[in-house]
Parts: sequence; C-alpha cells; structure tokens
Amino acid sequence: MLDMITVTSLTKTYGRNLTAVDDVSFTAATGRVTGFLGPNGAGKSTTLRIVVGLTPATSGTALIDGRRFTDLPNPGTEVGVLLDASAQHAGRTGREILTIVQRTMGMPRTRVEEMLELVSLTDDEADRRVRNYSLGMRQRLGIGAALLGDPHVLILDEPANGLDPAGIRWMRDLLRGYADRGGTVLLSSHLLHEIEVIADDLVVIGNGRIVAQGTKAELLASAGTVARAVDGSDLAAALERQGLTVTAHPDGSVHTDATAAQVGQVALAAGVALTELRAADGAGLEEMFLELTADTQREGAAA
Repeated sequence: MLDMITVTSLTKTYGRNLTAVDDVSFTAATGRVTGFLGPNGAGKSTTLRIVVGLTPATSGTALIDGRRFTDLPNPGTEVGVLLDASAQHAGRTGREILTIVQRTMGMPRTRVEEMLELVSLTDDEADRRVRNYSLGMRQRLGIGAALLGDPHVLILDEPANGLDPAGIRWMRDLLRGYADRGGTVLLSSHLLHEIEVIADDLVVIGNGRIVAQGTKAELLASAGTVARAVDGSDLAAALERQGLTVTAHPDGSVHTDATAAQVGQVALAAGVALTELRAADGAGLEEMFLELTADTQREGAAA
C-alpha cells in the first residue's frame, strides 16, 4: 500500500536512564486519519521527530512508503510536516515564509496564493510579520506550508493548539477531506474530543510505550460496560465475586471490563435491580483514554 507510515520497534534513549520512546510499533494507513494520543511527556513528539528525520532513533525504523524521510529526494512534495507552529521566522511575513517554501520545493508561484486562501489568511494577514500572529494564525500558516507541496502524507503534531472552535472545525474538515481523497494523516494530540470526531484509527501512548491501538470502534468496544443499580455496592460486590474487575465512580456508576450481557446475568443471579446498563463507548473516548493511561501519566510516572 502506497504512502503508508510504518513504525517498527522504535526506541529512543537519552543517556543511561531516560527512555523517551520504548519499542513503539504502529502503522498509519493510506486514506485514513490515524490519531496518535497521549498525555504530555508520553513520547508523541519524539516519535514524530524520529519519523521525519529530526531526531535519530536509538533502534528501530520509521518508514514512509518503505523509505526513510531523509532518503526522499524532495520530501515536502511527498510528506507535509507541522511539528511546531511557533518555529517560524518571526521577522518575515506569512507570504514570505510560504514563498520560501514554494521556491525550495520548486512549486509554481501560484501555490502561495492558493495556500493562503485555503488556510483563510487574508491579504492583510499574509503581509503581516509572523511576530504579530496569534498562535492560531501560526497554525494556519504552518498547515499551509505543510500542504504547499501537494504531499500524499501529512504528519501534524498538536495542530489544533491555538485554534478557536471555528478553526478546529475547519481543520477537522480539511484533514477529513484530505484522507478521503486518498491521503495519509498522522495526527498527534491530547485533545481527545477532536481525535474522537476525526480519527479512523487510534494509537495510544503512555510513558513511551504503546498502551492500546486499533480502529476507534475496536477500542471503544473494548472499553467495557457501565452499570447502575438501586444499591451500587451490592452490584459491585456481586461482580467482584465472579472475579470481574470493577471500578466504582463518584456518580454512583460501576465500570467493568465485562460485557453488558455478563453484567446483566450476574445482577439477575444476585437479585440486584439495575437502573442502567450500557456499553462504555457511550461515555466516549475520554474515559477509555484516561483509564488506559492512568498508570503512565507524566505527573504520576516514576522518575
């Protein structure tokens, strides 16, 4: 399959004691949006920097259509990259930055105006120095630069940072359309709702390691069951007696990895009256994400 991103056993260590990325493997498929999720410090940015050749891996490989990014003859025409919207020359105008990108790639001059229109930067904004841009405007400019070479692959690190709700909706529609036309999108973010809306596939990383991956439907289906009972403690006790893992929430609900059918059978046998029983995917991606990364959050991780 062309233009697939393939990351295999990727590891990055610093010195003897710090492992930023630990045996990471995943793929981002053609025609799909792959959401790369994780808390701050989980290893997302380091992984993406290795993929685009900015940081050398200690071991493992990161290939785009079977080639390393650094081996691509004119990489901007094949892979569009936005890793840090603030890393732009503050003294240049937005139009000047896009013009430099256009000339470097050997693209037609018309691409500059096309990209300004695509990312909704007005003529006045395009002629303003980047030091006077808001973060949202820098994000739009960075996305324009990433798309200028008409690449087949997009790699974006936290592209929604600084965008207002209308800007986030614009970005979502842009990336969805790009993938639907056959492009490959690898999108890193901690904004769970935006990933839930746009992503086809999810890769969840915590403390440098992959803790879950699959299609959005697969991961949500594996999130278990949420139930409520007239007496929540009786329900929790009945489930635990059957060897099921149970988590009681402050709102009175009980979460378990068991299926809804299993929970219903246990409750019936124990004579516990249920007031709610549903798959946990109704709670959305956030609950699953927080559970999967509970032991790997930066604030709670061991030094």
